[in-house]
Amino acid sequence: MTGSLLLIQENEYAERKYVNPEVSDLILRIDLQWFAAEDEGRTEDPTEYKIRKAREEGRVAKSMELNGALVLLLPVLALIAFAPSMVNNFVEMIRFFLTRATKIEITDPAIIRAFFRYFIRLVLPITATALISGVVSNLIQNGGFIFSLKPITPQFNKILPNFGKYFKRVLFSAEGMFNLAKSLVKVAVIAAAAFISIRDDIPKLISMLNTGLWNSVTFIASLAAKILIIASIFFLAISIPDYVFQRRQFMESLKMSKQEVKEEYKQMEGDPLVKGRLRQRMREILSQNMAVNVPKADVVITNPTHFAIAIQWDRQTMRAPMVTAKGQDNLALRIKSLAKENNVPIHENKALARALYAEVEIGDMIPDTYYHALAVILAKVYALDSQKAKIIKEA
Repeated sequence: MTGSLLLIQENEYAERKYVNPEVSDLILRIDLQWFAAEDEGRTEDPTEYKIRKAREEGRVAKSMELNGALVLLLPVLALIAFAPSMVNNFVEMIRFFLTRATKIEITDPAIIRAFFRYFIRLVLPITATALISGVVSNLIQNGGFIFSLKPITPQFNKILPNFGKYFKRVLFSAEGMFNLAKSLVKVAVIAAAAFISIRDDIPKLISMLNTGLWNSVTFIASLAAKILIIASIFFLAISIPDYVFQRRQFMESLKMSKQEVKEEYKQMEGDPLVKGRLRQRMREILSQNMAVNVPKADVVITNPTHFAIAIQWDRQTMRAPMVTAKGQDNLALRIKSLAKENNVPIHENKALARALYAEVEIGDMIPDTYYHALAVILAKVYALDSQKAKIIKEA
């Protein structure tokens, strides 16, 4: 593929002479494989098994924007809700340490315990909210809890970076362009939200020079909280299309080639060649055991002279009637002889006998197409058996 592309490039630049030959040589030295489709030939949608396998390895469609939005929005709301108690705790902490600054050594265990007690009371509400937000956002996107060590397993083959693959993914891909556009929009919206919020309050900001410290702090805090809430709501809004895009990219990354689908089918269902050999071996065993299988049959369907097919149906173990023996000419005569010796009913049906002999192998179930015709035959056989049993009982 790469050689063909290089040959085309060489012909175009050499014959048409559109560019300088030195520039042409430089272009031809570039490995075009850097920009070739890595997943060329992966045209098949991923199977349920591959999606489930990726999930078990910790690979799921995930939007980091949703994580960031929730981790920003919920802690900001918690900060606003707990701000009065946090301020009281902070004032109490300052008062506690200042009143004991000249009386107790800083290495005193009581001072250390007090510090950690106040620190936990100040930090715990926001930290717990951020932690819960991150866990909830991941659970929402993962569809439940996933435990896998695969994402953190060291991969030494990635120590040496693949620059071609990196630049292709970052600069020359839909994902790279989408992330760039998303970042630019985020910066623009945050700047616009900050400008609009501050523009209306510029007179108040100027008047803060003549007000007390507490009024200034509360005003700046409320202004910052307003900007953070607007930004986090916007991030939450753009996380929805981002999740849709990331899910699409994730499904694209899991696409399979036709050969991969075949290999997976072999793993899940077994190699068709092996299954064919096993089925052939089972037919050989059944053919060899014809003297055992024919007496167990419910009915033998004949042509009447050229074909004979033994049918057995056990409602407890079989989902449909099964061909236990079949033969042509001399073998058919042998099957009919065994059937007569063991009182197995013989029913003549030329069309059905020919069809079953041609289409159904020994050990296979009867196809749905022949259910009706076979059901009529079995009904007659069972009716005759019941009549015989009734006559024997009366006698």
